[in-house]
Amino acid sequence: MTFSHLLRELVTVTRMSSDQVLAGQAPADETPSTEIHRYGPMTTPTHPLALAPVTAPPATVDGFVKEFLRELNTGQGVALSRSTVNDQYLALARTVRHYLMARWLETTRHQRETKEKAVGYLSAEYLLGRQLGNALLATDLGEIAEKAMAACGLDLVTLRAQEVEPGLGNGGLGRLAACFVDSLATMSIPCIGYGIRYEYGIFKQTFVDGRQVEQPDTWLSLGEPWGFPHPEAAVQVDFGGYTETYRDGDVERTRWVPSWNVLGLPYNYMVPGYQNGRVNTLRLWSAQATKAFDLAIFNAGDYAEAVRAQTFAENITKVLYPEDSTPQGKELRLQQQYFFVACSIRDFINQVMEPGFDLHDLPERVTFQLNDTHPVIAVPELMRILVDEHKWEWDEAWDVTKRCFAYTCHTLLPEALEVWPVDLLGRLLPRHLEIIYQINDAFLAEVRERFPNDELRARSMSIVTDYPDRSVRMAYLATVAGMKVNGVAALHSQLLADKVLPAFSEYWPEKFTNVTNGVTPRRFLRLANPWLSQLITDALGVGWVTDLDRLAELEPYAQDEDFRKAFREAKQTNKERLYALLRARDGIELSGDHLLDVMVKRLHEYKRQTLKILHIVSLYEQIIHERVDPTTITPRTVVFGAKAAPGYRLAKEIIYLINKVGETVNTDPRVAGRLQIAFPANYNVTLAEKLIPAADLSEQISLAGMEASGTGNMKFALNGALTIGTDDGANVEIRQLVGDDNFFGFGMTEPEVAALGASGYQPGSYYESNPQLKAAIDLIASGAFSGGDRNAFEPVVSNLLYHDRFMALADFASYVDAQAAVEAAYADQEAWSKMAILNVARTGFFSSDRSMRDYLSRIWRA
Repeated sequence: MTFSHLLRELVTVTRMSSDQVLAGQAPADETPSTEIHRYGPMTTPTHPLALAPVTAPPATVDGFVKEFLRELNTGQGVALSRSTVNDQYLALARTVRHYLMARWLETTRHQRETKEKAVGYLSAEYLLGRQLGNALLATDLGEIAEKAMAACGLDLVTLRAQEVEPGLGNGGLGRLAACFVDSLATMSIPCIGYGIRYEYGIFKQTFVDGRQVEQPDTWLSLGEPWGFPHPEAAVQVDFGGYTETYRDGDVERTRWVPSWNVLGLPYNYMVPGYQNGRVNTLRLWSAQATKAFDLAIFNAGDYAEAVRAQTFAENITKVLYPEDSTPQGKELRLQQQYFFVACSIRDFINQVMEPGFDLHDLPERVTFQLNDTHPVIAVPELMRILVDEHKWEWDEAWDVTKRCFAYTCHTLLPEALEVWPVDLLGRLLPRHLEIIYQINDAFLAEVRERFPNDELRARSMSIVTDYPDRSVRMAYLATVAGMKVNGVAALHSQLLADKVLPAFSEYWPEKFTNVTNGVTPRRFLRLANPWLSQLITDALGVGWVTDLDRLAELEPYAQDEDFRKAFREAKQTNKERLYALLRARDGIELSGDHLLDVMVKRLHEYKRQTLKILHIVSLYEQIIHERVDPTTITPRTVVFGAKAAPGYRLAKEIIYLINKVGETVNTDPRVAGRLQIAFPANYNVTLAEKLIPAADLSEQISLAGMEASGTGNMKFALNGALTIGTDDGANVEIRQLVGDDNFFGFGMTEPEVAALGASGYQPGSYYESNPQLKAAIDLIASGAFSGGDRNAFEPVVSNLLYHDRFMALADFASYVDAQAAVEAAYADQEAWSKMAILNVARTGFFSSDRSMRDYLSRIWRA
């Protein structure tokens, strides 16, 4: 059934105009009721026509053209002949939004009537990517839109390229959240994603003389057509002040007396399922002042003071992850986290639930999934609402609260598990700190009762710690309050239970489970790689897009010579598309016949971009010192993509080293045609959609036991890139599924890493004993890549030689051997194609649809 036929079956025609639908207005002859529900009907209709559900415009070329021109004329206020590309893009996006709007309204109506249990996905970031292409795919309007734009003399590709990617996320955690909400909509599971509408996002990365420079990501500057505000549903969020006790009859209670507050303005973004008519909601919050402008102060001439409250409030949602090396930065991060969860919990209780809903039944209507520790302050917030505002007894409130939350941990690094100083929490959220203390006291009483002679155990499990400073451990709070705690890959979940939270997993073994991450095949295969997708569809039919296990049916095609040829042609087309993009976007010229070796991920020491650059420098050193004949080296282009956190000095020094090595290698005639390095700035989803399908080799080289899962590794494998990787995160499961013969494994295992660390790792010994490694490091230290300046890369060199916390030097020899195996395999293109096709065929497990099924069965019970 086509999408247009589905709409005609599900929705009846109404005379309400699209303008009225978009504005949330009812026809003039409706009589308002006294009961207002912000995301349901705004009125109680009396006119028969008002009872009819809204419908999308006709799903025809003529209908689309009519809607587009109407939006261009009345929405943008321009005629087609006078419109700019941005006008045309905004009009097109809003036209597509018209088609989604009817389905969104129908979805919310259906959910209210059926009272189905929903998922409230709480995440500090959503790395969405561009929305237009995904919306056209989900609605099956791509062909109609293309023809409609052609009828108007416009090019759909040009209009899609005009869209600015939303700056709402940083890396894997945010992209995972976006994949999950896509899958839930596609699977018709009720979900509201909650987060923050950052005005400037993380930052826009540029390079100046090879160094990272952060600039504001002004993603909203040209207009943003996908989110629509609901100011009437704004939520007040309080901060600061003090608490006081009072008598409520015979009961002594506590009230919070805040000293200041802000408003949370919700913006709704529609999350369409894939061609199933369902549209879920992503609700992002923007901070505004409760009193934005003081006219009296302004008239007195103090213009800055007149808008001080507005500036202060809006800072909360200015940027993602504000630099927290200062006390002010730490406080702003905590403000962000509490702001969005306070808005979200209040929204779900007061607006999503029907009037008169009994909060005792809240666990039957929602599971709030805590995406890492950022939203964990939601736990004491729900307790505060139930105990202080609804005047429940503590045990009654705690029983409901601990059945409403589940916690996903995304890290194994202790420093990534958030810990908030008690004095900061007490100053900013005094009532929440009291509630946390009470939760902790009750929990420790249970521990001491179960283990009466083990005070050390109780101290180790305490949510509040005194070392090194008195602080609240948010991962511990999430574990105590959550009904389930999950890791995101089999190895990660085991290490989470054994090493990160061992006392808790012993205490509550039934709480701990695993849900291996996944990625949406709609965006990262069907949309990003149309040539491979068409090849798969030709072989399997259309159903694989929502049933990725069917990729297993491709396995016999690995033996088919014609299929392998078509597979290589698709890969080459993807390479040519990427090279054209990088030429236009960054002025980078790449060679079309090289092995494309790609390492894209957040810049962090544990991800070991240093190991990759040491391999490159080693190859270069061997060529220029004639230790190897350059004609025997497989031509290779290495592409990096990474941002470093603004305050992470060593990570920024590693970026500087990569860029300077690239400048030298790319201009040295001795390696021309054999080795090339590219580092396009500001890696994002839009670039990933072009880069991942083009890659031949996927670098997943983190130290074993450090990466929680990874999702880039899954995207590359699904797009036919072979993996060179350690037994870390989801690499373990990828290797098991594709087979050792189709995976380039290297490096220590996690137990070997632990043993080496326990014995006293000495990186200098590896430097001294491996001439190839020593030559590479010495070349960096010599100033060969810095115009003779021997101190330019001293921070990186010293870290490798004397610290090397993530053991890049220990794994170097094994990594070089694995790269030699890569070169040998790539020399036989028929064999390489077989391996790549088998990677695609055997990695259907890594669909985010499967991840959602696991969450549903193991955690949410929805």
